[in-house]
Amino acid sequence: MAGRRKQPELNLIDALKDLCAEKDIAPEVMFEAVEDALKIAYKKNFSKNDDSSKIDDDSVKVEIDRNDGSYHVYSLKIVVDEVTDSDTEISEEEVAALPNVKVEDGLAYIEVTPKDFGRIAAQAAKQLVLQKLRDAERNVIYDEFTNRDSDLVKGKVIRIEDNNLIVEVGKTEAILVPSEQTIHDHYKIGDMVRAFIIDVKKGGKGPQVYLSRTHPNFLRRLFEIEVPEIQEGLLEIKGVAREAGARAKVAVNSKDPNIAAVGSCVGQRGTRIQPVLDELGEEKLDVIEWSPNIGVYIANALSPAKIISVAIDDDKNCRVVVPDNQLSLAIGKEGQNARLAARLTGWKIDIKSLKQAKKSPLEEGMHEVDISGAMAVFKPRPKNQKKGKR
Repeated sequence: MAGRRKQPELNLIDALKDLCAEKDIAPEVMFEAVEDALKIAYKKNFSKNDDSSKIDDDSVKVEIDRNDGSYHVYSLKIVVDEVTDSDTEISEEEVAALPNVKVEDGLAYIEVTPKDFGRIAAQAAKQLVLQKLRDAERNVIYDEFTNRDSDLVKGKVIRIEDNNLIVEVGKTEAILVPSEQTIHDHYKIGDMVRAFIIDVKKGGKGPQVYLSRTHPNFLRRLFEIEVPEIQEGLLEIKGVAREAGARAKVAVNSKDPNIAAVGSCVGQRGTRIQPVLDELGEEKLDVIEWSPNIGVYIANALSPAKIISVAIDDDKNCRVVVPDNQLSLAIGKEGQNARLAARLTGWKIDIKSLKQAKKSPLEEGMHEVDISGAMAVFKPRPKNQKKGKR
């Protein structure tokens, strides 16, 4: 509009644009936010002293020139033939009599900028810019960690609050609560910790990142980092079952017949699996080969026990028979081996010794499946072959 005067106290356009570039904020977003802040400042400090005392938020507008930083406050009134409400309406004759009034879409922009608005405006703009910068930084951090959800991070323990580890990860602080730590985790301030991002939430003080060292995907990501064939898509992790701090099972599958799934994950002399074991501490780990043959998969999942037979039904129930001396090994301490195998395969597993199986025939609907390709199939010696002889 014509007749605008320069107001040097708010001529911070270059600085504002530089800040927007530094913090990756769209300048227009900042300008609009500052205009809103100035409108609030005007309503709070000046509207009661002029004819615009009764206008609402939709009837006042603040504009900042994007080039020189000059600002103007306008009262918006509807242009009508006959005025019935002087607070919201203005006649065409009145518009014609006022200097520097612009009419757009039936609204008259009438300047009501107070003479001493500069100091208030500058302060309001400063506070708003600082707040917007804080919000922008929080949003950048939130977006960064939202995109890294389900990823591994490494950070330093900087505080311990109520047994919660506060971990510095990049520019933010993440929380590792006791329930997401294993029984072997004993970190102190200054220690480096690797963990899995399980959640990112927005909070009043910024984004809150939650970590875990007990989640099954913590183990999955460790393998993905240590085994190049997984990164290249030649191997895939088909399942992970874990009782953190005690024992875990990982099922892997090779998409290349020339690549051994388990051997590739272990590495020569255990070089690949050792970093994974180092992170797990005393947690035991079984790496088993996945198979599309469910009988073979179940038999492998019960490793290190040897399996005689596997029978299944259509409701994902299965009966596994093991040698009499393998029953405890197959079940595991407090049922752990069987429990992890069931979780890994998604089947309900009933384990019986050979002696028990002979006394209880298969239930109706069950049938034995081929397990000849399993990792640990029990192969009895011929009756005429003595132990130690071929």
